[in-house]
Amino acid sequence: MQLLINIDVDDLARGIGFYQHGLGLRLARRLFDGSVAEMLGGNAPIYLLAKAPGSSPSKRADGRRDYRRHWTPVHLDFVVEDLESAIERALDAGAELEDWPQDFEWGRQAMLSDPFGHGLCFIEWKGEGYTGAAL
Repeated sequence: MQLLINIDVDDLARGIGFYQHGLGLRLARRLFDGSVAEMLGGNAPIYLLAKAPGSSPSKRADGRRDYRRHWTPVHLDFVVEDLESAIERALDAGAELEDWPQDFEWGRQAMLSDPFGHGLCFIEWKGEGYTGAAL
């Protein structure tokens, strides 16, 4: 199975800038008359989709797209080599730090949000990472 990640943004150029400069991904190509940007550099491609604020995400959805900070049960975790450097880079590109880095048996984690209200976490492994947490 192939995994593709799609992220709605209200400003495609700003989205490309954040995901390039803040997370180190690279723009591979633009699709669909320039309304989609394919970003590479992780284990799965990320597609930034230009979607207007207030537009409906589907015919069955009650809500409308809102790019203020929002909660969703799905978010992305980015594994980084140096947590503090990754946080600084993301903040410089427009992210917001939502919780100070926390230490766990498997590593360290920081919670952020991107400029479009989507939650994301940075993880810096310690030892075997999650492998050491397996039962």
